[in-house]
Amino acid sequence: MASYSPFDCLIFDLDDTLYSSNIGFGDATKRNIDDFLVEKCGFERRKASALRVQLFKTYGSTLAGLRALGYDVDANEYHSIVHGRLPYHLIKPDPQLRNILLTISQRKIIFTNSDRAHAIKALNLLGIADCFEQVICFESMNPNLFNSKSSSPDEFPVVLKPSLDAFSIAIDIAEVDSSRTLFFDDNAGNIAAAKVAGLRTVVVGKTMRTNGADYALEKIHNLTQVVPEIWFKI
Repeated sequence: MASYSPFDCLIFDLDDTLYSSNIGFGDATKRNIDDFLVEKCGFERRKASALRVQLFKTYGSTLAGLRALGYDVDANEYHSIVHGRLPYHLIKPDPQLRNILLTISQRKIIFTNSDRAHAIKALNLLGIADCFEQVICFESMNPNLFNSKSSSPDEFPVVLKPSLDAFSIAIDIAEVDSSRTLFFDDNAGNIAAAKVAGLRTVVVGKTMRTNGADYALEKIHNLTQVVPEIWFKI
């Protein structure tokens, strides 16, 4: 008797999930956020790192925290520094990952907190942009920050993973059955929230399952060994 795949769609986080956190993007992103706090918000350099950490812990991101505190930060300007100054030359093509993705017949979607420009650039550098039918990103979750004449921080707070609102938006945009959708992310908080949202979950970059994870992948290239049921008959 044929075995049937339990998954109709696979949704992947991008940063530190489809490429390794070891390339140094995490540290570079932190430095760029500190630069933004100093250059655009006027904070003292010696206080920038501590503020970044505090905002991330409290609000989920520096941008969300700044807007929650009443700073009318322009999202495009923020991303132009935080992501626009990243050392993209460190991302190399990944033919092994590409080959794995090409064998997956189910729908494949990117769901990232990053802005669209960063997501597309990283996917192109990895050589896998054409493997995905859709990119759900910062702009997808926060259309009012771009479509409204007013960008009042009070009126339009930033929505990002691990907010359940973010997952609800992504599920609606992707038009998926959450119970038949497999979600990949390196962040334990995002995995836990995805599970609450009804998604099946894979934590990436871990050898043991975190809270809410159905599977654990030490690296994305282990996918065929850890979740073989993706390739069952559909």
